[in-house]
Amino acid sequence: MNSATSPTLACPNPLPAVSTHSPRALPVLRERGQREVFCGLTGIIWLHRKIQDAFFLVVGSRTCAHLIQSAAGVMIFAEPRFATAILEEKDLAGLSDANDEIDRAVSRLLARRPEIKLLFLVGSCPSEVIKLDLSRAAARLSARFQPAVRVLNYSGSGIETTFTQGEDACLASLVPELPQQDPAAPQSLLVVGTLPDVIEDQFQRLFDALRIPVTFFPPRRSGNLPPVGPRTLYLLAQPFLGATGQALDERGAERIAAPFPFGIEGTRAWFDAAAVAFSVSPLHVAEVVAPAESRARTALQQVRPRLSGKRIFFFPDSQLEVPLARFLSRELDMQLLEVGTPYLHQDHLAAELALLPSDVVLSEGQDVERQLDRCRAASPDLVVCGLGLANPLEVQGLTTKWSIELVFSPIHGYEQAGDLAELFARPLVRRDRLEV
Repeated sequence: MNSATSPTLACPNPLPAVSTHSPRALPVLRERGQREVFCGLTGIIWLHRKIQDAFFLVVGSRTCAHLIQSAAGVMIFAEPRFATAILEEKDLAGLSDANDEIDRAVSRLLARRPEIKLLFLVGSCPSEVIKLDLSRAAARLSARFQPAVRVLNYSGSGIETTFTQGEDACLASLVPELPQQDPAAPQSLLVVGTLPDVIEDQFQRLFDALRIPVTFFPPRRSGNLPPVGPRTLYLLAQPFLGATGQALDERGAERIAAPFPFGIEGTRAWFDAAAVAFSVSPLHVAEVVAPAESRARTALQQVRPRLSGKRIFFFPDSQLEVPLARFLSRELDMQLLEVGTPYLHQDHLAAELALLPSDVVLSEGQDVERQLDRCRAASPDLVVCGLGLANPLEVQGLTTKWSIELVFSPIHGYEQAGDLAELFARPLVRRDRLEV
């Protein structure tokens, strides 16, 4: 086993009031066939930027190393905080003790990088195929290196998963490490999901103005893990955190039901839900968010003419599809042809589903050939899909948007509403220019 470091608007027209407690049953087309998705290792790219003293050691193949290196776009001399312990043929054939090799790789890594305080052993397709027990390896190494370094593990395998589940698995593995909240502590809010620092800072300022005590998970430093318990209320910032939410529920925390903070409507409903839970006056909320809403409204008005009336088709990829479809439909007047998502968490997405048009085609899972047929027949103005489908669809005359860019880009909250709309407008502008 070799250790290879990977280089590292209220809208123009008022919208109906948003209810966070009135789920609506929509017919769902459930498909189980061939899928086109990235693997969960991709999540390392944004996770390693967020938790600044964590390191992600993938136990996998050279293909795993190349994937992360390409996705991260960093140079080999940049000393990134992720690497791949490469499984060689002798490891796969059982001719060497993979656990001994992992121990040696981790010892060399920690000797070279003493600033590491949290180490994740990340499983891959190859490590899972040979039944390598990384949970036992993590427990063994954690006992050896604590208290200086905590060692955890999770699976980033692409077997029957989609790429955003890598973050879900990572955060779920961290939940048991969260300190127990003092039963006498005042009620607190936990925002769950990896957010760019600039967005976290924006949300922090708004929560401070609302006088709601808030912490964010994951934290920027592993030593600042927030306490959790029955006095913890949490808001999901990402719609793909099903396992993390379940783990928090088991620790006694309670989820606040809300749409997700994409666009003006979703962001306002997200803050409104928190305000209700902490008995903050609606008038005070309106006063606090008014300047940000005004800026977002102006930004959306500039983009809306380019998207209004355009027809859009979502292939399942990131699990962001449902809240983004709501944003595009209600705030930018786009027509939803089909909204596909890899997994549909009915409970977490209930508030979003209630805001979708009643005639939307909603699909869960994928049978890629059948969905391609539906897409071609619908002839949408814009297709949101993974990289593997984008180029073939472009060749066939369809305009595409890479769904993975929506995960890598800052798109949450008021200040990013205009940028989020621009991400969908740019492919259409490019198409129009090329046709001239």
